[in-house]
Amino acid sequence: MRQKVTSQSTSQPSTKVTASRVSTGGSSSMREDILRFLLKRGTATAGAIARHLDITPQGIRRHLKNLETDGLIEHQTSQAGIGRPNHVYKLSRKGREQFPDQYDQFALSLLDTVADTLGPEHVSKLLRHQWQQKAAEYRKQLGDAPLNERMQTLVKLRQAEGYMAECYPADDSTDDLAFVITEYNCAIAHIAESYPTVCGHELAMFALALPDCSVERTHWLVDGEHQCGYLVKMRVSS
Repeated sequence: MRQKVTSQSTSQPSTKVTASRVSTGGSSSMREDILRFLLKRGTATAGAIARHLDITPQGIRRHLKNLETDGLIEHQTSQAGIGRPNHVYKLSRKGREQFPDQYDQFALSLLDTVADTLGPEHVSKLLRHQWQQKAAEYRKQLGDAPLNERMQTLVKLRQAEGYMAECYPADDSTDDLAFVITEYNCAIAHIAESYPTVCGHELAMFALALPDCSVERTHWLVDGEHQCGYLVKMRVSS
């Protein structure tokens, strides 16, 4: 039975390394409505949120307490006249990260502009340069550690960039010399759909970041599969 690559020592039970995302737990719809309201409004009191969502003050306070415990919202105290101070709530940075951003759309628009203005060959050149830079960054952070440790680090780097990534030893590997990287989403999906060559640059990026390994693609989201997969094998000197 294959073991998932994790940051634990080999003496501990392994758990899958996947991209983390805050679970909204119970009453997820109400909690998500609160987060969306705060995203649109910026700040709001418990009373304002309760009125907007048609929920009792007691109920909204319970949800707000749970969201704050999860680190998704934060509050400041505001004193308006005589009486109890109001708590004014807003999304925390972690809370904002629950919502998709439009950076990939901006990047796609920028690439379209480059293609229209300078020609498609300049887009390819730009993308190749970007992935070479990213490969150098990865290479520096991976260092010369054993392959197992480098794969752990690489997965964490990919997760930090928005990929739901995991890694585990290849089925036929018994000596930590071959691993499979699986990514269930694509942080640059819109770009990859319009400029599929970006995926080739990404494959080359992994190869540059792991110079003592061969890297081949096994699955591809752009081809309609539900994941991207890469087989990484350490080159063994004869």
